[in-house]
Order: sequence, then structure tokens, then C-alpha cells
Amino acid sequence: MSYKELSKILKVLSDPSRLEILDLLSCGELCACDLLEYFHFSQPTLSHHMKSLVDNELVTIRKDGNKHWYQLNHDNLEDVIQKLNLINTSNQKCVCNNVKSGDC
Repeated sequence: MSYKELSKILKVLSDPSRLEILDLLSCGELCACDLLEYFHFSQPTLSHHMKSLVDNELVTIRKDGNKHWYQLNHDNLEDVIQKLNLINTSNQKCVCNNVKSGDC
């Protein structure tokens, strides 16, 4: 995952409602109607948030008849966490290894 990709995902995650949606989905798959009962916003607003989460592959969607079921994409969330952990530590892949100390 590049810095540009990570930045895009962090922008999606910067919305408190989207973080709360992810937290709710951590308990398991939920349909849109279940999510709407929890929040105090309209169906179009929920759709906007879910589209952003699905488009950025943080959440998967399954359609069953007229219901939309959402589930966390654990693999992609783990990738985000791992990239943030790489930024937080010095390692062989660290960009700081390409910067020579004292050259400023």
C-alpha cells in the first residue's frame, strides 16, 4: 500500500460516523436497515457513507433480495494497521533509511 493509498483511506476513516459504522460491523454482518436504526440520519446519508467504505474496500457488500448486507473487510483493515505500524517504527522498509543524517 502506497502513502497515497493510505492517505485516501485515512480520509475515509476520518469521518466519525464511518468509524462508528466500522465499529458496529466489528460485531458481524449487518443490513442497512439495522445500521439505519442505530443512526439518526437518512438512508441517502447512510448510502453515501457505505459507498465510500465499499469503494475503498474497507467493507464488503452482499445483496439478498432487496436487502444490502455489509461486513468488515478484515484483510484490508489489517493492511492499513500494518502500514501505520511501519510508519511508527524504524525497519528495513522505512523511508528514513534513504535519508542521510547530517546532510541538511
